Amino acid sequence: MKSLELALKSAPLVYVTRDLERARGLSSQTSNYYIITNRASTTKRDEAHDQNILSISEKAKLDTHKLLKHPKTISFLAGLTNPRLLVFKNTTAIEKICREHRWTLLNPPAELANIVEEKISQITWLGELKEMLPLHRVTICQELTWTGVPYIIQFNRAHTGSGTILVENKNQIIILRNTFPRREVRVTKFISGPVFTNNVVVWGKNILSGPLNYQITGLTPFTKLPFATVGNDWELPRKTLTKKQLKDFETMTIKVGKRLAAAGWKGLCGLDMVVEEKTGKIYLLEVNARQPASTTYESQLQSQNRPKNIITTFEAHLAALLDLPYKNEKIISLKTGSQIIQRVTADVTSITKDTLKKLTKLQAGYILYQNNISGADLLRIQLKKGIMMGHSIFNALGIEIAYACDPNKQNHSELCVGGKTN
Repeated sequence: MKSLELALKSAPLVYVTRDLERARGLSSQTSNYYIITNRASTTKRDEAHDQNILSISEKAKLDTHKLLKHPKTISFLAGLTNPRLLVFKNTTAIEKICREHRWTLLNPPAELANIVEEKISQITWLGELKEMLPLHRVTICQELTWTGVPYIIQFNRAHTGSGTILVENKNQIIILRNTFPRREVRVTKFISGPVFTNNVVVWGKNILSGPLNYQITGLTPFTKLPFATVGNDWELPRKTLTKKQLKDFETMTIKVGKRLAAAGWKGLCGLDMVVEEKTGKIYLLEVNARQPASTTYESQLQSQNRPKNIITTFEAHLAALLDLPYKNEKIISLKTGSQIIQRVTADVTSITKDTLKKLTKLQAGYILYQNNISGADLLRIQLKKGIMMGHSIFNALGIEIAYACDPNKQNHSELCVGGKTN
């Protein structure tokens, strides 16, 4: 993208991130594009071949705000002329550090991101667009009741499904009442069906949709949490969605994107939408006001086939943040590709050499993480083909991937809708 190349020549861009993978949407060998990250997230090859990476070594991996305060970061940025900084997810702590050092931070304001993304404030922010959500209300846990019909509750702040609970019996309500009596929750009708994610770029007044992907959620052995997102499949949407549904996705995306633009948002956000199995109706589930985790691999897949005047999702993100003039660019579509993440669980706390050998034989790329907290990323597996046959059902390749990662070696060909095994 020529305009982006010219913008980088005028002043350096520095992505500060806990995990290197998040910044890989653009090659780290791109002139004047730098990455500051933890050494624990880099490999020997990264350090040998990528001179634009500053890797910081400490006893424990540092979060972004701690990386920003590190003496090596301060020294590195002092050696650059007018550096512009980018982070994965902005916070008020990050903004404070940047103000203190007079660094230019490109991310939209953290306050706006919180209003848009948090489960309670999101309802008010959506305004009339809240009609796109499933039937919902806001209450406190003390007021929760059981009527015999399952429903979803969400705490105001959550991440990758960890704050989402499917209430299926009275005992769950009793526990919630006793543990969090005064805590606000969003109560939502449970919609059974596949979830799809669209990585959307707000570029001035223009709304650019990335390729729709199926959100892989709650499947073993990758997670023990039923609503935890563990991957993406870019092939399944075109196989399972009708033309009308694809049009409805686009309409909803434009509406939410325009509201974000009016609020002053720039760059990437992620929209999660569910297709109700019984009716085929589409509901908005989430607006994630940040760079979605699937952005990097989506952009890497896109860069392999690049027509003229068509750009990757990550390039569009950077162009929007840098206020580059929009010249009718379009984001590259994808026909296939997938990734799935093994999270830390009670059964899986490390990755064996045998697993990595099996993945290599399956022509899967992978990224290892040094994490030990339950639910954290342990292994990211990336493929140029899809791994899903249907909603929560692996295809033949997906079954082999799951079997390679599963210490219990259960039969993943018997997975049924909902991710539970028979």
